[in-house]
Amino acid sequence: MSVAETLRFLAEQPLLALAAAAILVTTLGGMLRRAAPMLGRFLQGAGNLGLVAALLLTIVQVARFTTGNDLALPQFGMPEQRVEGRETRIALSNDGHFWLQASVNGQPRRFLVDTGATLTAISQDTAIAAGVPKSTMRQNMRMRTANGTVDAELVTIAEIRFGNIVARDLDAVTSPSLGDTNVIGMNLLSRLASWRVEGNTLILVPKNPQQESNES
Repeated sequence: MSVAETLRFLAEQPLLALAAAAILVTTLGGMLRRAAPMLGRFLQGAGNLGLVAALLLTIVQVARFTTGNDLALPQFGMPEQRVEGRETRIALSNDGHFWLQASVNGQPRRFLVDTGATLTAISQDTAIAAGVPKSTMRQNMRMRTANGTVDAELVTIAEIRFGNIVARDLDAVTSPSLGDTNVIGMNLLSRLASWRVEGNTLILVPKNPQQESNES
């Protein structure tokens, strides 16, 4: 790998770049301890602080992947979503997936965008918090997941918002087997004017752009 390719890779991996820079500064400080004790100690201290910061930010990022909370820190280069003109643009997460922050009936939740999912899916915790009613005529179905086929219940979400996109009366499924995961499926994406992936960015274009959601 050339120097230019290495620099490009580190630019796309800010936490790795921070850790590498901290290790370099710490090592340099150790080398200078004899010739310039004060400078050496200062550099070692700065390097150690950088390593601690990289560790804390890694913990924050892991928390984003394992909870429904949005702990994105765009200022550190972590994935974010933004509205540009008529488009909602979502950056690729470090786990290789597209995640977005949405509100379900006003309740903020994180969603995985899955173009292989026919229907949008929400966890039971999300359904309860958002007041998503169960159907008066209980409709059960079988749903395929990475862990096999599970029982799920068909529900209707009154409103889901993210970026400049609003979907109302959206069919979805919920099941205890989903755990804490919420998924945006093709039944929502098919309501858009278009969607595409350019590089590491998912671009969603609604038919009728709305005012940008406060949850983005």
